[in-house]
This record gives sequence, structure tokens and C-alpha cells, in this order.
Amino acid sequence: MRTPNFPFRRHALALAAGLSLMAFGTHAIADPPGRVARLGYLSGTVSFSPAGEDSWSQATMNRPLSPGDRLWAETGSRAEIQVGGAMLRLNAGTAVSVLNLDDNITQLQLTEGSLYVHVRRLEPDQSVEVDTPHLAFTLREPAVYRIDVDAEGNATTIDMREGRGEVTGEGESFLLEAAQVQRFTGTGLRDEAFAGPSRRDDFDRWSDERDRANDRSISARYVSPDVVGYQDLDTNGTWRVDASYGHVWYPSRVAVGWAPYRDGHWAWVDPWGWTWVDDAPWGFAVSHYGRWANFRGTWGWIPGPVRSRAYYAPALVVFVGGDNFKLKITAGGIGGIAWFPLGPREVYRPAYKVSPAYFEKVNISNTVVNKTVVNNVYINKTVNNITYVNRKVPGAVVAVPKETFAQSQPVAKAAVRPSKELIDSREVADAAPVAPTEKSVRGAAADGAKPPARAFVRPVVARTAPPAAKASFAVQKERLAAQPGKPLDEVTRKELKAPPNAAAPAAPAVKVVPARQVAAKALPPTASAPARSTKERDERARPAEERKAAAAKAGQAASSAEARTPKAATTKPGQAASSAETRTPKATAEDRQAAKAARAARNNTQAEPTTGGRDAASAPVPRPSATRSAAERKADRAAKRGAPASEGAATAPARASQPAPSPQARANPPRPTTVAQAAEPLPAASQPNARQRERQEQRRDETPNEVKP
Repeated sequence: MRTPNFPFRRHALALAAGLSLMAFGTHAIADPPGRVARLGYLSGTVSFSPAGEDSWSQATMNRPLSPGDRLWAETGSRAEIQVGGAMLRLNAGTAVSVLNLDDNITQLQLTEGSLYVHVRRLEPDQSVEVDTPHLAFTLREPAVYRIDVDAEGNATTIDMREGRGEVTGEGESFLLEAAQVQRFTGTGLRDEAFAGPSRRDDFDRWSDERDRANDRSISARYVSPDVVGYQDLDTNGTWRVDASYGHVWYPSRVAVGWAPYRDGHWAWVDPWGWTWVDDAPWGFAVSHYGRWANFRGTWGWIPGPVRSRAYYAPALVVFVGGDNFKLKITAGGIGGIAWFPLGPREVYRPAYKVSPAYFEKVNISNTVVNKTVVNNVYINKTVNNITYVNRKVPGAVVAVPKETFAQSQPVAKAAVRPSKELIDSREVADAAPVAPTEKSVRGAAADGAKPPARAFVRPVVARTAPPAAKASFAVQKERLAAQPGKPLDEVTRKELKAPPNAAAPAAPAVKVVPARQVAAKALPPTASAPARSTKERDERARPAEERKAAAAKAGQAASSAEARTPKAATTKPGQAASSAETRTPKATAEDRQAAKAARAARNNTQAEPTTGGRDAASAPVPRPSATRSAAERKADRAAKRGAPASEGAATAPARASQPAPSPQARANPPRPTTVAQAAEPLPAASQPNARQRERQEQRRDETPNEVKP
């Protein structure tokens, strides 16, 4: 009898229990979103207020934006928000709040000013929603539009440049198509008016120029489209191919001794906690995606897999030190914190709680690493048994006093280069053991201009209910101090209660309206088609006049090809069609191609879509004269008058007995193959049906042996 393997069973049970706990933890843990918005462009005076706070400071380039953050652009100022495949640009005098931002939706509140929205790419489960005092405008497909709310909040104007979007108000929803400009003054969408043709100003021209620069981006070939800020790599560095890592980006114009995560500051951003904000205009993508490597003294950035959906990380670094980590700045030394960048194939451990699925995605989307290695690091909570390649690179470890770190002060000014012995002797950690302060939340920037009191108090109409307002830092402070460097999870934040005398956090007034049945709205079109902002959109949406001209040109080419076809000998009425076809020379490839083009041109001309929301069936059918031969047009006129055509009297009785064709039939009539077939009408029992005629025309197009009279 075989002895049972009890140790094996115990290990199996332990493994099953561990997997059960992991599965349970997956449901219990609320992962942060895998994408984030970036403040990618600033010009003039732009003010920023973090979620849950009432203070305003000067906006900082590369600042990550999360739900609850607010932006105000003063007169003569502009800003750009980048998120995923969307660019949202603020004009002067614009007030915008981030209502919601996760993996599925980008939801903004616009209470005043102008917003230019260009959505290049959306996944099937993603949408972009802009809520104003009068309506909610939602995109579920790529589009370009401009939306304006006047300073008094009396009207919202939408200029749909390309694509279409869904307008939702109280009790009604409809689709707004391209080339439509509509003005709304009420929340029920009943007070609407055509706002005239699209008008473009300096703000539109600036936005178009930004779009053209993005279209020419070289870096788009080497990074995932979900990497935010990759466009700024084009003019600030070069791409080279490495035998081990593939395409590597090298920054230009950096100081001697420069290292990643050195020029910038640390900020506390919920729900990720300590977040690196780089000073360089190109610093966002290389700080939150990919990995860094040192190539013979030169730093290069290695992006993640191009075809993976990139996941955002607050800072891809490893921290060094601990509670007793001392920097030798003074005689006695002060408390400090140090860090270095992660290298290729090294696993990133977030300081915030995440599920195994998130842990895997945030790693495999930013570097090439085995999933088994990632799972082993997740289960094994310690990180000190890992050898990090950049830890041994001279100058890679950056250290500052804890006060500099916590107060969001510039790192480069206070950076200290620790000794090799100190670095090697200290443990590494996945979080900086530093509790945030109020300045960590708002940043070290100077006070910013406050917006008008009316700007953020107006209620807006929303289709999607935004999440509850975040608790202020004052409410979270005590709990954050108890676990330095570790952000609170979503469940804990929701359970926090504000003190009785504490001011309520700043929260927008949102009225959620249910979505109704959506239908296309037949609104007047603009006087002329709007100018497309990029070459790509020009080629994708040509005006109808150009398409008609192309169809006419194809028809003329087909007529020329038919004229070059040798004519067969004259066939008497009643002679078999096969005899005439036998004497017809075989058509060349050029003739077959021309015949196909003529047939396609006729079909395109007949089905030419109309503009302005009119039904295509009710639109007048264009004359297809440019795509038909003179003999065919003459036969049609003879049939309409009841007179015999020039090809012979034998055809006149048959045509005269038939009713006059409709305009649709005249646009694409059945064409005779030979003169003999046209002269002898088929008996009623052998008349071809529509399917047979279609097959005959297809065969004629493939071998055009038509003989002209």
C-alpha cells in the first residue's frame, strides 16, 4: 500500500488558500486608474486648485490631474490637458474642473470660456464628456469640436468640426453631426438655434498647429499610443537602436552629471501618493512610463511594448533609506531620503494597495518582463533580495533632506550625492517613509490668480454621475501621519468624517439627467465645409464637389478606353449575339480597369450623400451624363420621346412599349452588350431578373467587349 504524500498535500492546500486570498483581495481592493491627465502646455497665467482644497496656486507643467482638480486660465492665457488619445485645450477666460477620470471616461466641467477638444482615439468602452450649465456633450468616437460658454453662463455653443457627438439635456438627447454649429440657451434643449457658419480665430489656429505637430510625431512609431506626453520627445532628443533593448530615446541638452528624477519635485497626488513632477517639458512620459538604462555613461529611456496599453505610474523608482537614514550635510547629519530609477526588466512595486491584475499590467506594459517574475515579486513582499542595475551606476542615486522632499521643493538645488558605502549599506523600499504636508498637496508654486466667484459655482448638466468629492487634506492628515508614505485606500477615504467646524471641500454642483433615445438631429449645415486641421482629416473627408469631380474624371477615362476598343463588324438585327462577340477582340487589362471605374463612378454619383441632415432618398439625383456614352444618352432620349433611336428601327417598338424610366433607373440603366442584343429583345419568359442583370454587368466589366453603334 502506497503511503500518502502529506507534505505535498499541505503545500497544495497552502497554495490554494493563497490563491483564494488573492482572489478575495482582487475584489476588495479598488485599483487606481491606469491612465491620468497631464497638464501638457501652459502660456500666460494659469491657476490650479487641487481636489478638496480652496487654495489657488500657479499651475505647474507636467502636473498630473485627477478628479476634483480645477484650472483657471486668465486673460491672454492658454493651457492644454492631455489624456489618452485626447487633447483638450483651454482658451483665455476658461474655467474647467475634472469631474471624473478613469479607464473608461474623461469627464470635464466647463462653466465659462472655450474648450477645443480633439479626440484621436477611443476604445470601445471609453467616452469623453463635457458638462456645461445647459447640456452634457458626449463623444464615443474620434471627433473634433469646439464648445463655448459665455461669461454670463447664458448659452452654450457647439461647433462640430468633425465626427459626431451626443447632446443630452433635460428630457431629450440627439446627435450633433459634423459641420453643424448650434447654440443652446436652456437645459431642456428646446431653446436652440443655428449659430451660423463655423468661424475660426487665433485660438483655433493655435490648436490646429498643435494638431499638425502631433501628426508629424516621430516618437509615435516607438511608444504605445497610451503614453501621455510622447510628442514632446521629438524635439528634445534622438532615437537610436540598441541590440539588447530596441529603440532607445536619448535626451539632448542635459547638464553634466544629469540623472533621471533629479530636475523636478515631489508632490502628493491622490490616489497614488508621492508623485514625481519633472521640470523638463519632455519629462512626463519618461518619468511615468518605461525604464531607464545607462549606456557607457549616457542615460537612455526604453519605452514599454508598443502594442500594450500603457499603465501610468507616479514614479518608477526604488527608494533607499529608512527612519534612520542620515545625510552628512551638517556635523550631526540630518534625516534624508534617496532614490534611483528602475532599470529594464525590473519590477515596480507601488506604494499603494493594488490587485494582482493591476500589479501585472503596470509592469508588463512598461518593460519587457516575464509574468512569472512579476507574480513572484507580488507574493514576496520584500524587495531587498533583488539586484538593481542602476543602484551601482555613479550619480544615479539622488538624495535630499526629508524637509525638501515633504515641502515639494526643487530637488536639484538640495541634492546630495551619498557615498557608495552608505548606499550599499541601506535597505531599499517601495515607498518613501515621509508623511505629506499641506504644501505637498498644492505644490511649492506661488499663489495663483483666483477666478471670478461665478466661475465654479454654476450648476452643470451631466449625463454620467461623477464620484463623490474627495476629502480634504486636513481630514486625511492624521491618518496619513500614522503610515508615512502610504496613501489611504479608497474605502478608508470614504469613511473619513470631517470635523464639525471644518469647511466643506470644494465640490461642483452637478445635475444628472437620464439619457433619452438618441436620434440624428436635422440641423442646418454651415455655409461652407470647415477647414480641416490636419492633412489626415483632409484626405479622410473630402468635400462632395471633389468626389463628384473624381467620379466624372473616372467616367471620362472609361469613355476614352471604350473609344479605343476596336469595333466589331455591323451585325444585322436578329443575328446571334455570340457571333458579334466572337468577332470582338479580347479586352486589355487597361480597358477592364476603365470599365470598372465607370461602373463605380455611376454608383457613387447615384448614392452621393447629402449634407445638412437631409434624407439621401429625398435629395435630387445628380445627372450621370459624365459617365455615360453619347449613344446611350441618345437612346434614353429616344425612349422618352417614343421615337426610334439611330441604331435601328427594330429597337424602337420594344422601347416605346415600356414606361418611361424613373430618375433612379436613368442614373444606372442596364447597358446592352452588343448591337445584336440591343436589336432583339428577349421573350417575356427569358427576360433576365435583377440578379441576372447584375451578374451580366459584372461579367461585362471584367471583359468589356461592348460594340458601339
